[in-house]
Amino acid sequence: MATDSWARARDRVVAFFARRGEAQEDAVARELETSRGELMAALDSGDEQTASDVRAEWRTRLRRALLADPAAAAELRAVLDEILPGPDGPPVTEVRNTISGGVQHGPVIQAGSVGPVTLGTPDHPAGH
Repeated sequence: MATDSWARARDRVVAFFARRGEAQEDAVARELETSRGELMAALDSGDEQTASDVRAEWRTRLRRALLADPAAAAELRAVLDEILPGPDGPPVTEVRNTISGGVQHGPVIQAGSVGPVTLGTPDHPAGH
């Protein structure tokens, strides 16, 4: 819930639960968004207990879905394979930026890795 691939993961998990008749897609989506908000707030504040509780809640829901429909394991595996990096895939990078110091009048770039960046105007040789 705390990764950049959240939107894709959310949509796949919503569909997974909706197909099992647990709830309507919009209800599952709202629950996931609420849980994500709680998780992100807990991670930002260092509240490991709340973060653990949110993770446990969804782990329990997934386990119950699999117990009720063991064939769902293949579908869940496909979802996980799609949204989680494999051993040959790129590593997951968490990026958190804070912008401060007043109003920003230019672009803001957030990325896991950006090469050398120079802000401002380039130096001109003397006499030009």
